[in-house]
Amino acid sequence: MAATDIPPAFDPWDQAFVADPYPAYAELRAQGRVHYYEPTDQWLVPHHADVSALLRDRRLGRTYQHRFTHEDFGRTAPPAEHEPFHVLNDHGMLDLEPPDHTRIRRLVSKAFTPRTVERLRPYVERLASELVGQLVAAGGGDLLTDVAEPLPVAVIAEMLGIPESQRAQLRPWSADICGMYELSPSQDTAAKAVRASVEFTEFLQELIAVRRKEPGDDLISGLIEAYDEGDRLTEQEMISTCVLLLNAGHEATVNATVNGWWALFRHPRQLAALRADRGLVGTAVEELMRYDTPLQLFERWVLDEIEVDGTVIPRGSEVALLFGSANHDPAVFDRPEELDLSRAAAENPHISFSAGIHYCIGAPLARLELAASMGALLEQAPSLRLAAEPRQKPNFVIRGLEGLRVEV
Repeated sequence: MAATDIPPAFDPWDQAFVADPYPAYAELRAQGRVHYYEPTDQWLVPHHADVSALLRDRRLGRTYQHRFTHEDFGRTAPPAEHEPFHVLNDHGMLDLEPPDHTRIRRLVSKAFTPRTVERLRPYVERLASELVGQLVAAGGGDLLTDVAEPLPVAVIAEMLGIPESQRAQLRPWSADICGMYELSPSQDTAAKAVRASVEFTEFLQELIAVRRKEPGDDLISGLIEAYDEGDRLTEQEMISTCVLLLNAGHEATVNATVNGWWALFRHPRQLAALRADRGLVGTAVEELMRYDTPLQLFERWVLDEIEVDGTVIPRGSEVALLFGSANHDPAVFDRPEELDLSRAAAENPHISFSAGIHYCIGAPLARLELAASMGALLEQAPSLRLAAEPRQKPNFVIRGLEGLRVEV
């Protein structure tokens, strides 16, 4: 298919599209199941069934370097000056394929079992209550910086064993690194990501050295112990894993929180129903994740030729799986453009946490954090209202707001 199959409304660099991409997704779905997008040299996949299937298809991968060189794959190696970012990023399990992915995920998954996450519930709920209490005492504030950010950052930092006094730089480092996940990042974005990668790596090298001498009851100490027992986790893999857990462990939760409350403020009847029935919190979390998906796009490399709806996508291509579009596919969701907090789990197979071997390992923790902050806000701030119209971040891939001013 040619680039002309793309509706003009689909423009990741247009702020009108970024503010509300869902009408353009509907046009994209109506025009076919797969579309070549020349500006990013990617194949766009907008339908839920195809996105779900390709996430599980082992002919696609997050990397190709376990099988091919850049030259063999028809790709150009990243610029040498970007190397610190790619060393850090490429050794995390999200960008690895088996057997390395399997080995690292097996070690890390022990910290994210349902039982382990459940043990965190008192800490998460207490922290959420304290943060919301401070917001209420101040008469309002920025829901992003006062509640949405500090909660998941503190939780994942606590799990990793990062001292409270050393956590201030974690969110800025993460934001700079995640800038590289946008489509065609600028040179300035790349420079910030490289600098953050170097600084974050040095920080973790020092912390790992301390934990080797003084192990604690934390995930970093557990990874060191696994390394010492011969499970072949290298120090770079350890560093990259910690960065990945920090970034993925809060980025989606932060944006899901503010995107979710912004959606609630725009749907007062749904918000009123939620306030009247706290039992809706569980389904509300899932519906808000579906309705305004925090991660709009996930990329895969085509390792072996595939075919979608009669279109052959050759090896060496990149596929962009449109999560936001898939979560609004009327073939799967009844009234997908409507926010319905009572939508049952069986009727809401959203893919906001991905699928297949790269399914989000922290999904149970994210759900706990989202439910905890929502519950605390409903309990302590039943009259919470919007204080100012928020501004959308200019990013397309990682979808969020610049802030969300609220008052009590």
